[in-house]
Parts: sequence; C-alpha cells; structure tokens
Amino acid sequence: MTPPFDELVAFANTLADAAGDVIRPWFRVRLDVVDKGSGRAGYDPVTEADREGEAAMRRLIAERYPLHGVIGEEHGEERGADPLTWVLDPIDGTRAFICGQTQWGILIALNDGARPILGVLDQPITRERWIGAGGETHLVTASGREKLRTRACESIATAVLTTTHPTGYFTPAEQAAFQELGDAARMTRFGGDCYAYGLLAMGFVDLIVEASLKPWDVQALVPIVEGAGGIITTWDGGDPQHGGRIVAAGDPRVHTEALAVLRGVA
Repeated sequence: MTPPFDELVAFANTLADAAGDVIRPWFRVRLDVVDKGSGRAGYDPVTEADREGEAAMRRLIAERYPLHGVIGEEHGEERGADPLTWVLDPIDGTRAFICGQTQWGILIALNDGARPILGVLDQPITRERWIGAGGETHLVTASGREKLRTRACESIATAVLTTTHPTGYFTPAEQAAFQELGDAARMTRFGGDCYAYGLLAMGFVDLIVEASLKPWDVQALVPIVEGAGGIITTWDGGDPQHGGRIVAAGDPRVHTEALAVLRGVA
C-alpha cells in the first residue's frame, strides 16, 4: 500500500534533517577531497560529507520503507519492489561546499515510477528549505513558511539568466547557444548549482540553462520549479527528469523564447 502523501512529505523532511546534521559539521573544515571526474566537466570532487550524508538518508529509507528504491550520486542504485524511488544528491554543489560558499544544497526527490512527485532542496547552513509537493512550493526558514511564485518576465531582454559554470559543462555548440541567450539577457550570473533553482522559485532569477546534468541533479528541482509556477524541460522541450540539457524559466514566455535558441543544438 502506498503511504499517505503527507507522510511521504514529512519523511522527506526527516531525510533532509538527518543529512543536514551529518553534513553541517564538515562545512568550512579542511577536508580530504577525492576527484572522481572523467567527464566533460573534468574535476568532480567528492568528500566524506557527501558520502556520509547520503548514507544517513539511505539508512532511514531502508528502515522506514524497505521496499522503496533508492538512487544516489555517491552510492548508486538499489532497485525496490515498490515503484516509489528516492533520488538523492547529498551535496549538489560540492565545489562550492569545499570553497566555503553556501550556494549548494541537499536534494531529495521521490519518483512514483513515472515522474518526480515530491522535491526538497535544503541548505542546512542558511537553514532554508524549499519543498515542492502537491502542486505547490513553499520556502521554510526560521521566519516561517512562505508559499512561492515565480515572477512575471515578458522576455529574455528583461531576464536574469544563470548557469553553474560559463564553459565547464558545455560543448562548443552548447556554449554558443548559451552565449546567444546571455547576449540577449538583462543580466547573467554564474554559480549556484541547485540553489539557483530555489532563487527562480522565489522570483529572483528568470532563466536557468544547464547541460550535463544527472537525474539526481534535477529530479528534486522539477516539483519545486513547477509548484512555484515555473517551467522546466530539456532543451528540446522534453521531460527533464533524466537530466542532460536542462532549461528552467519562471515565465512561459521566457521559456518559449529560450527554446527557440536551444532546440536543435547539435
């Protein structure tokens, strides 16, 4: 029997609490960093905080929902007998983490076998938590709980555009397409990883363009962006849950304009 949805949302918050408790003491501490990179981005750091944060969440899932599947960046995939699968990234933005910056987060998604139905983005240092569930997105902080909406933005000419890195994750053709959007945008900012999607849900960012994403990089962000009224797809307008080339916008007009540039990039 599928657990009540409110129970699953509460459990996702429990996972975020547990991972945050593990990861927080490692922040701004000199860590041993392992480079697991081999792809387009080259350097791909991982730390004990990444591994232990994910392990803490996996233990709780195994205890509470042993039939559920788990996919995580650091410890791979465990298929479950139940179609519900938790998709975990304990530190999305490890580069920022090891530099002592706060533009990173814990990502937790629940996929029902067809799509992500629940997403949590947690920043345990600033103690900000974005929760996308039931078609709504809320930001939870020490000040309380706030329902979020993206802001209206009529065109890229008035948009704030962001991506994690200006060149590191793009092919030359992808870079050229991003540059075309950057030339048209009012302002372009770099960095942020998952945190930028939280800012989009809050109405501070209008357009995010990325490439080379993995499922655990994006699945938690889908309910967060959509629940705040935004749109998130692949560059050709398809389902974003498997990662790859991703574009997210707070206003459908900006999304349509961006797709006109991004669609069909080789």
